[in-house]
Amino acid sequence: MGGARHHIFMNAMPKHSEKRKLPYSAQQMYDLVADVERYQEFLPWTAAARIRSRRDCGDHEVMAADLVISFKVFRERFGSRVVLWPDTHRIETEYLDGPFRYLQSHWQFTDLPEGGCEVDFSVDFEFRNAILQKVIGVVFNEAMQRIVRAFEDRAAALYGPGG
Repeated sequence: MGGARHHIFMNAMPKHSEKRKLPYSAQQMYDLVADVERYQEFLPWTAAARIRSRRDCGDHEVMAADLVISFKVFRERFGSRVVLWPDTHRIETEYLDGPFRYLQSHWQFTDLPEGGCEVDFSVDFEFRNAILQKVIGVVFNEAMQRIVRAFEDRAAALYGPGG
């Protein structure tokens, strides 16, 4: 969907993706990431989180959510459309309004035959504000790793260190 227009900006935008194995089930990790309202309890730079609306569409659910990001002198609210696919343990996020030019991310959780699951996470975004884009650009990969680590730590707190 609309992927082609992003290629023009390929160098301008931060992109991050990573895969890792965790000792939790795909369902456990899916539940944790789908619980957007609790992000402010454990995610770095997340000052507030609120669900505007939820719509059940049969095999998936669509949420509109607001997050407030607080980073150095910046404090920004942004809205996103979160699509939850419970059967395939996939979560897709698209930007609705706020400080970004665009934002897309996805999580995919897959159970592994040997136990635990593989987490596949990617995010791709660009800020409207060039200064903010520069500031974030410098620390972007580190920031994304901290965010993924925060989800891992949250899983350990909820489910125990070994799943």
